[in-house]
Amino acid sequence: MILMALDHTRDFFGMPGANPTDPTSTGLFLTRWITHFCAPVFFLLTGTSAYLSRQRWPGRGLTGYLVTRGAWLIVLELTVVRTLSYQFNVDYRVTMLLVLWALGWSMIFLGLIARLPVRAILALGLVMIAGHNLLDGIRSANPLWSILHAPGFVLQGDHTVFAAYPLIPWLGVTAVGYALGAAFEWAPERRRRVLLHVGVASIALFLVVRGVKAYGDPVPWKTQSTVVATILSFINTNKYPPSLLYLLMTLGPALLFLRAIDSHVPAGLRFTIVYGRVPMFYYIAHFALVHLTAAIVALALNGSA
Repeated sequence: MILMALDHTRDFFGMPGANPTDPTSTGLFLTRWITHFCAPVFFLLTGTSAYLSRQRWPGRGLTGYLVTRGAWLIVLELTVVRTLSYQFNVDYRVTMLLVLWALGWSMIFLGLIARLPVRAILALGLVMIAGHNLLDGIRSANPLWSILHAPGFVLQGDHTVFAAYPLIPWLGVTAVGYALGAAFEWAPERRRRVLLHVGVASIALFLVVRGVKAYGDPVPWKTQSTVVATILSFINTNKYPPSLLYLLMTLGPALLFLRAIDSHVPAGLRFTIVYGRVPMFYYIAHFALVHLTAAIVALALNGSA
């Protein structure tokens, strides 16, 4: 949650036209790259939380809970968050379908499949993550395609709607997170062992597949003028939609981090629990604060915002 604010601050305060994924601009690149860990972990732990909610919502109750909560997230994205945080207007000339939109649909998707065996949900999620890059060659202006796979316009004209978070891979990450929730009912030793093995295997698979440029990301890495820039090009994977390599690169270390804090949260990180307890308030408030501050600075410097 805290890292996310760094990316959004850059969105509002950064120089127009500056490319945060340019491997020749090390500092700017790293402010973007470190925040790549945010969205995948949000979706993964949304699934994990859904699994752990089964005790509170037994039977069909979990489906109703997830579908209702997901629908509310979509409504909030299109109303409160859009007007109060993103844009400071209510004209709906431009509407972006972003994180809460995709999280909402992910919860609805989980609600519809929650009664399947956990292994089936895991398999479905892995297929969606590993296989969606097979569709990269398809070019379509169909609004449904923009919602499901490739970022694009859902509606154009006087009122524009742009889908930035295509659903297929994010639904897959949430399904895998749901299966991960089962591990938190295991004995700690077994859970930590699995987190370690899967985390290391994900990182290794990323390095191998990315290295051979065989599959998993629409943009291969390139040798740059310096070693540092070449390394940055290597880790510059595609987020929109999140490629297989992007997800291996981010979720592998995330699983290792989950293992590291499995027994306890280190004293130096305990303050972060506060943010995790009020995620919706934090999400709306931090966007509004960063946006308002940027507007004030723009007025002071330029006389216009």
